[in-house]
Amino acid sequence: MNCIPSLLRLPVARWPLVMACALWLTATAHAGEKPDCPRPLTLALHDHGLLYSQQTDTGIDKDIAAEMARRSGCKFDISLMPRARIWKLIESGELDFSLSGITNPQRDQFAAFAWYFADHFALLVRRDAGVSKIEEFAAKPHLRLGAIPAFRYSDRGNELFDTLTAKNRITLTATFDALFKNLAINRIQGMIIEPFDYPSFDEYKVREQTLLIDFDDVPVPHGVIMSKKAIPAAEQEKWRALINGMRADGSMQRIFEKYFPAKQAAALLNALPPQ
Repeated sequence: MNCIPSLLRLPVARWPLVMACALWLTATAHAGEKPDCPRPLTLALHDHGLLYSQQTDTGIDKDIAAEMARRSGCKFDISLMPRARIWKLIESGELDFSLSGITNPQRDQFAAFAWYFADHFALLVRRDAGVSKIEEFAAKPHLRLGAIPAFRYSDRGNELFDTLTAKNRITLTATFDALFKNLAINRIQGMIIEPFDYPSFDEYKVREQTLLIDFDDVPVPHGVIMSKKAIPAAEQEKWRALINGMRADGSMQRIFEKYFPAKQAAALLNALPPQ
């Protein structure tokens, strides 16, 4: 099954076919090469909508961690941490793994990734803020954006966040629970979210008083985060092969379908560019 020569000739619409082919090649090439785990490995989850909910102890990331343990035969010590602490421990090598992470040039220095989905970011804004475009939010000095420390977004999302940070118009909170509560009581007027947060609209009773404005950026890849200090390069490749195997055999799709309709689950998984 030789897909490589066609990679550069296919239009974007054919990416899912290319991805399936590439995943098949990777999984085949690394079949039987399980990661080494001479010690229990550490993995941290963070509370973020459908990715993981501390309240229900369920989520996509928890299911992926369980499948990683099953396939590798490795023991994972799983904990719950704020995202900012996760990145610090990944950098120091005190934490081996986390999930659903996005990268940037700084993070690339100390973290490696095994991608498994991509999605769009959007601005959730109160209707009474009188905003219908991203630029209008930045132009109104009384509007405040809520955020969680160490979170990064798509290009335009980062641009908005950085612009408002420079103008002291960011309200930081430790959890999404606090963000939604602040939005509901008008302490903040907007927050940057992903599809994993949409079910919270009803929980916090903000659906009728808000609207979504898409940033219209390309989908942002998310994946398993691996500490370069803790996980050797050769082992990183084995973990990538394991994640690619989960995508290739439909296991990742089945996990996402527990939380999303099948069509939306497939869209999240197929939004990754060819790897």
